[in-house]
Amino acid sequence: MKSVFQSLQIIPQQELEQLDTLITFRKLKKGELLLKENQVCNEIFFIKKGILRSYFFNHQGDEITNCFAFENEFMASFSSFITQNIAEENIQALVDTELQVISCESLEKLYKSGIHWQEIGRKLTEMEYVILQKRMISFQKLSGTQRYEELYKNHQKYIQLIPLQYLASYLGVTPRHLSRIRKAVL
Repeated sequence: MKSVFQSLQIIPQQELEQLDTLITFRKLKKGELLLKENQVCNEIFFIKKGILRSYFFNHQGDEITNCFAFENEFMASFSSFITQNIAEENIQALVDTELQVISCESLEKLYKSGIHWQEIGRKLTEMEYVILQKRMISFQKLSGTQRYEELYKNHQKYIQLIPLQYLASYLGVTPRHLSRIRKAVL
């Protein structure tokens, strides 16, 4: 987590050291839920090792994967975290996963401690917004094949670790169609 904050080149090193007392560590086994639907998300997770996915059930009871997060990325139910209302999704470890965790309370302490932390919060929020917008536009602009190619290009080492049905759901295609896409791309 510190390395991401350092890369933003906003905060002096001595202020960055405040994180040491506020970050906790957590390990999840493959398949373990980090957050369940209808819970309030009170933490933001930074993935040191592993893969997380966010998913929900639609009105027909189908499981829909809406997000993957990989090593050196953040994950949370951001709308639940920001509003402190219940989450509409579940967050699950797809492989054994190691996390750095910061609570909402600790993050608020950092924001109150100085303008640099507020700027980091704003920058990270902007980055998450851009990721969300790109995902939304990809569904309107790109084919399932193009969405797969983009995911493959950016996360090739993880793709084989994600079950086919989760990838298909994330890409908005059927598992059968995804099999054809993978054969054509590889």
